Amino acid sequence: MYDPAQLRTFLAVAQTLSFTRAARRLGLRQSTVSQHVRRLEDAVGRQLFLRDTHSVELTEGGEAMLGFARRILAAHEQAAAFFTGTRVRGRLRFGASEDFVLTRLPEILEGFRYDHPEVDLELTVELSGTLHEQLANGQLDLVLAKRRPQDPRGALVWHDDLVWVGAERLRLDPDRPVPLIVYPPPGITRALALEALERQGRPWRIVCTSGSLNGLIAAARAGLGVMAHSRGLVPPGLFRVPERAGLPELGRVDFVLVHGRVRASARDAADALAAAILAGGERLHRRGG
Repeated sequence: MYDPAQLRTFLAVAQTLSFTRAARRLGLRQSTVSQHVRRLEDAVGRQLFLRDTHSVELTEGGEAMLGFARRILAAHEQAAAFFTGTRVRGRLRFGASEDFVLTRLPEILEGFRYDHPEVDLELTVELSGTLHEQLANGQLDLVLAKRRPQDPRGALVWHDDLVWVGAERLRLDPDRPVPLIVYPPPGITRALALEALERQGRPWRIVCTSGSLNGLIAAARAGLGVMAHSRGLVPPGLFRVPERAGLPELGRVDFVLVHGRVRASARDAADALAAAILAGGERLHRRGG
C-alpha cells in the first residue's frame, strides 16, 4: 500500500524538518521530495506535515506515520535480506546513553541479535557527551544518545522536553542555592541545567555527582536535590518539580542515532541496528519490565 521510497523520503523530512535538507541527504531534487510526500499524503488520506516558507512540523497523523514507516521499512529490509540470501556479519561497537538504562532498549537489542546472529555486538553505556567523543575518536560505530544543542548530525529518534524531577516530598528553599544532582562532565543534561540556572541568575550547588543513572536516581529518591531529566523517561519514584518552585525552563532535547566513520566490515550491521532502533523507537519511551 505504501511505497518504500516515499516512506524513506517522509522519514528524511521528519528527521530534518526541512525539505531542502532531506533532498540533500537523499540525493534527490526538492521537487521530487515534495512529490513523494504529496503522494504519501494522498495514499493515507491525511496531511503529514504543516509547512510554510519558514518551518516544517509533523501533524498528529505525521507523528503516527513515523512509527508505521519505520516498522514497514524494517520489515521490507528484513524480507529483502532473507530472500536474497544476504546475511549481516561483522563486529559492531554500539554506544547507548545512560538515559536508556530503564527503557525497553534491551528488547530491541535482543530482537536484533535474534535476526542477525552473526553480528558480534559490543555495547557501551555511557554519558551522551562521552559517547559523542568516542564516536569522533573512532572507538564506536553507532551511537544512540542525546544530541548537543546546535548539532545537526544524526537521525532523529524523538524530541522530548527536559524537566526538573525529585522526590515527591522535596521542598526547595527559595533563599538557598538549588541542590543539584548531576552527571559529571561532559554530560549534556548537566550542561543544559547549569546554563538554565545561570541565565536565570539562580544560585546552585552540586549535592551529588554520578556517572550512573541508578546513582542519580538513588540520590533523588533520598531527597538530596533535583535533577534534569527527559520528561518521557522520568524514572519510577521521582516526580516533576512543581512550577511554583520557580526553577527555569530547560527546553527541549533531541535523541538521535549517529553513525561514526564506520569500518566497511561494520557498515551493514550498523545500518541494520539503526533500522531496528528507528522501527522500535516508540518502545524507548517505555520502561523495561
